[in-house]
Amino acid sequence: MAPDVGSPAHAHLDAAAGAPLHPAAREVLEAALTRGYADPRALHGPGRDARLLLDNARELVAECLGLTRDEVWFTSPSDAVHRGLLGLVAGSPRAGDGAVLSAVEHAAVRHAVGWHARRRDVVPVEVAVDPDGRVDPAAFSEATRAPGAAVAALQLANHEVGTRQPHERLALSSGVPLFVDASASLGMLDLPRDGWAAAAGHATSWGGPSGVGLLLVRRGTRWANPLPGDPEPQDAGGGLPDVAGALAAAAALRATLEERTEVDARRRRLVDRIRAVAATLPDTEVVGDPVDRLPHLVTFSCLYLGGETLVRELDRLGFGVASGSACTASTLEPSHVLAAMGALTHGNVRVSLGRDTTEEQVERFVAALPDLVRRLRTEVGL
Repeated sequence: MAPDVGSPAHAHLDAAAGAPLHPAAREVLEAALTRGYADPRALHGPGRDARLLLDNARELVAECLGLTRDEVWFTSPSDAVHRGLLGLVAGSPRAGDGAVLSAVEHAAVRHAVGWHARRRDVVPVEVAVDPDGRVDPAAFSEATRAPGAAVAALQLANHEVGTRQPHERLALSSGVPLFVDASASLGMLDLPRDGWAAAAGHATSWGGPSGVGLLLVRRGTRWANPLPGDPEPQDAGGGLPDVAGALAAAAALRATLEERTEVDARRRRLVDRIRAVAATLPDTEVVGDPVDRLPHLVTFSCLYLGGETLVRELDRLGFGVASGSACTASTLEPSHVLAAMGALTHGNVRVSLGRDTTEEQVERFVAALPDLVRRLRTEVGL
């Protein structure tokens, strides 16, 4: 019988998909729910209270990210990606509607680009990546010089293998704005100092509420709402924002940044331990840059085994991990990220450590993994 979730015997090693609220977020959320329930656009007292909380959240996030308050908007995670990216196309003064993106972008980016391409009858340009999952900055920059290019999208770091992208070495064509999907990495990695026009973040990556996203639009950017609603950036796309969630997300971001050096150094050390053990398994490929990466994440693929089988059996042993494409695992489709890297697309396991993951949990995991892989291969006749 699998250990109960939440029990000391169960280790949640899928923090990239969702993790417990940071204590700072939990404390603020409970207080904000009492005061932040009203429509912050309303003129009555409760509405003004909600507006004050929302403004405080925006100010805190802006301070944490080195932005101004009018560059920060709270919405859902997917809406932040869709409006952020498509709004740059809608506001572009350039002729054409083409998009340039890396071959390893998150499904939310790919869906937004695909939807736009079908409506405008254009073909997006996907830039290939190396075996670590990183674009060549010269090739990516050159792709933006093609006629009709109106926007470029390059993630901050990959959500499946952790590899950081080379933003500091990009030289995009003048007038082609850059959208940065930082949904998997904000709070662990800093946004590029310059060179980007809009970005998206997901509060779950820094211990905030999972339903809160950040839409960041730099001052002076040509951005126009590509979907129904007000033409300028709005919280919740013009709907009713989650005031308490926004304030909790802001508090979690500040707390995460304050403790980042210590927490991420520990997680990086534990991930290195997992990488080292996985690399000793026969016919197993550890993917992603071993150094220039997210500190908490590692993916490896075991030849001859199915990823869903590994996930199920690891769960029976008390370890919650992910497999398949991290954003479409329920379909059990091969990962487009691993395929683009030329890596094994089956039998893959993604391990991502939370701020509270312990050394003891990781040691139990690496002790159980070799025997499990050996047993499963024996069961299929290998």
